[in-house]
Amino acid sequence: MNLLPKSSKEFGSVDYWEKFFQQRGKKAFEWYGTYLELCGVLHKYIKPREKVLVIGCGNSELSEQLYDVGYQDIVNIDISEVVIKQMKECNATRRPQMRFLKMDMTQMEFPDASFQVVLDKGTLDAVLTDEEEKTLQQVDRMLAEVGRVLQVGGRYLCISLAQAHILKKAVGHFSREGWMVRVHQVANSQDQVLEAESQFSLPVFAFIMTKFRPVPGSALQIFELCAQEQGKPVRLESAERLAEAVRERQQYAWLCSQLRRKARLGSVSLDLCDGDTGEPRYTLHVVDSPTVKPSRDNHFAIFIIPQGRETEWLFGMDEGRKQLAASAGFRRLITVALHRGQQYESMDHIQAELSARVMELAPAGMPAQQQVPFLSVGGDIGVRTIQHQDCSPLSGDYVIEDVQGDDKRFFRRLIFLSNRNVVQSEARLLKDVSHRAQKKRKKDKKKQRPAEAEDLPAAPEQSIDKSYLCCEHHKAMIAGLTLLRNPEQLPEIPLALLVVGLGGGSLPLFVHDHFPKSCIDAVEIDPSMLEVASQWFGFSQSDRMKVHIADGLDYIASLAEGEEAQPRYDVIMFDVDSKDPTLGMSCPPPAFVEQSFLQKVKSILIPEEPEIAWALGHMLPQEVLGRLRLEPGRQRL
Repeated sequence: MNLLPKSSKEFGSVDYWEKFFQQRGKKAFEWYGTYLELCGVLHKYIKPREKVLVIGCGNSELSEQLYDVGYQDIVNIDISEVVIKQMKECNATRRPQMRFLKMDMTQMEFPDASFQVVLDKGTLDAVLTDEEEKTLQQVDRMLAEVGRVLQVGGRYLCISLAQAHILKKAVGHFSREGWMVRVHQVANSQDQVLEAESQFSLPVFAFIMTKFRPVPGSALQIFELCAQEQGKPVRLESAERLAEAVRERQQYAWLCSQLRRKARLGSVSLDLCDGDTGEPRYTLHVVDSPTVKPSRDNHFAIFIIPQGRETEWLFGMDEGRKQLAASAGFRRLITVALHRGQQYESMDHIQAELSARVMELAPAGMPAQQQVPFLSVGGDIGVRTIQHQDCSPLSGDYVIEDVQGDDKRFFRRLIFLSNRNVVQSEARLLKDVSHRAQKKRKKDKKKQRPAEAEDLPAAPEQSIDKSYLCCEHHKAMIAGLTLLRNPEQLPEIPLALLVVGLGGGSLPLFVHDHFPKSCIDAVEIDPSMLEVASQWFGFSQSDRMKVHIADGLDYIASLAEGEEAQPRYDVIMFDVDSKDPTLGMSCPPPAFVEQSFLQKVKSILIPEEPEIAWALGHMLPQEVLGRLRLEPGRQRL
C-alpha cells in the first residue's frame, strides 16, 4: 500500500489526507520522531499547566503521551474529518479533557491570545511544499493565525527538517514581527541513528519562535542556535548566519550517514565546534585504509594529535595521515587536532567529550557497543601556551605561541590565523627556559589557562636559541652559501646579502651571528612583523643588519631601475609567502618568479665573484628553477 503522494502539492490537499488516514487506519504515523525522541525539547519549552494547541495533529500519539505525563490542557486540530473522528474515539474515555476539532489552521475559530504554546510537528513542512505564490499566501495565513492565537510570551514550537525554503520563510516571517527566533537541533541517541539509517539522513530541528510585545520603532532581531540538547544557545548576528549554521548541521548529518553506508569517501575533514560559543574546538580527518583486512578489533580508532604538532607532515598532510592510519592497522582512523584558544583538561576529558560524537562517524559493519580505542603519542595531549595575540593591518590576526616538540623541547611559533595550519616562523627556546616552563605547568592544575608573563620569559635575548634553525628551507639556504667559497673560508668573507621577508627574523639573525663580516639588508612589507621579531624572536638590528619596511618587489625594482643602479649583493634570499591558498604553492607569490622580475634580481647581483653569484628562492616551482642556468663566474636567466 503506497501512502506517499504523487507530488508534493498533494500534502496541502484535504482529499489526500482523508484518503491517507482511511488507508492508514488507527495505526499512528510519526513524522520526524516519536515522543521519546522529542521529549527533551518539548519539556524544555512547554510547561505542564500551559494551554497547548496542536495544529495538523494527524493520528500522532504525541499529544496522548504529553497528556499522560501531565500536559492535560491540549487542543488538537486537523483538516481531516476522518482522523479527528478516529482520535476522538480513541481518547474519549482515557483522556477526557483533551479535545480534537476539525478545523482549518489558516482560518482558526479561537479568540485572540487563547494559547501559550502552538505545537506543529511536520505541518509547516507539509504545507510549504514549494515557493509558488499560492503556496506562500497559504503559509502566510497559517503563520498569521499562529501569531494571533498565541499570547505575548507564548511559543510557536515547530518540528521540521529545516529545509532552506522553510527556514527562510519561518525565520523571515517571525523576525519581522519582532519575535525571538531560536533553532534547536533535536538530538538522537546513537542507537536511534543506526536504526534510522535506511531513512532520510536529514536531522530534525525544532523552531522555537517566542512572541514579544511589539515595540514601535524597534529593529531588534534575536537569532539563536542550540546545536546540542544540553548546550547553551549561541547568539547569531543575522538570519543568514542562522541558515548557514543549520546547513552546516545538515551537511554533517549527511556526511555521517554516508560514512556509515560506504567504506570510503576519499579525504574527509570537518570541525566540531564548542556547543556554548560556536567556535571550532576539534578538527577531524577521516582516513580509511582499504588494504587493512577487517577483523574483530580493528574497525575504528581515534588518534589525538598533541597540541602544536598538527602542522607536522605525519599529522597535517593527507599522505602523512594515510601512512599513520596504515601503520596503526585500523580500517578507519580519525585524527583529531586540538584548536588553539580552547581549554583541554586532560586526555580522559577529551575522550569523554568526543566519545558520543565520533561514534557517528564509525564505519559500516562495526559491532554495536564495541569500545573504540583512543590513541596518541605517549598518551599526552601536548603543551601549547599562547604568549601573544594581535592583528596586523596587512597580515590579519596572528598568534605567538610556545609548543612542546616530540623531543620535549619547546619552540616559539608565529602563526597567521588566516592559514592556521602553517607555521610562519619558528625558533627553539633555550633548554633551561623550556625545563622551567614545563615544571611550572606540571604544578598548575589548569594546564591550558591563558599564558601569564611569568610562564616563559618574554625577554627574547634570554629565551631564543639563535644558533638553531628550525625551518628546513632556512637550512637549505645556509647550506647553499658553500657554493660561494670553501666552507672554512666563509666566515672571513665580507658578504653582502639581501633577505626578502623577515618573519621572526631567524634567517638574517643566523647569518649575522655566524658570518661576522657579513652585511645584511632585510626587507619586510609588514611593519608589525618587525615588532614581532624584535619582541618575541630575539631579533635586533645592528650596524651590519638593517631592516627596510617595503614591498620586496618595489625595493628590488627601485635598486635595479634607479639612477645609481648597480650590482650590490652577493646573495639574495627570498623567504616570502603567498596569501592566496588557491595557487598551489605557498612560497613565493607568483610575481616573484616572473622572468621580468628575475631579470631585475640578476641586475643587482654582483657578477664578479670568482665562482658564482646566485639567488636562492624558497620553494620555487620546478619550471622556474629550470630557467636558472648557473655557470662558473656568472648567473644567466
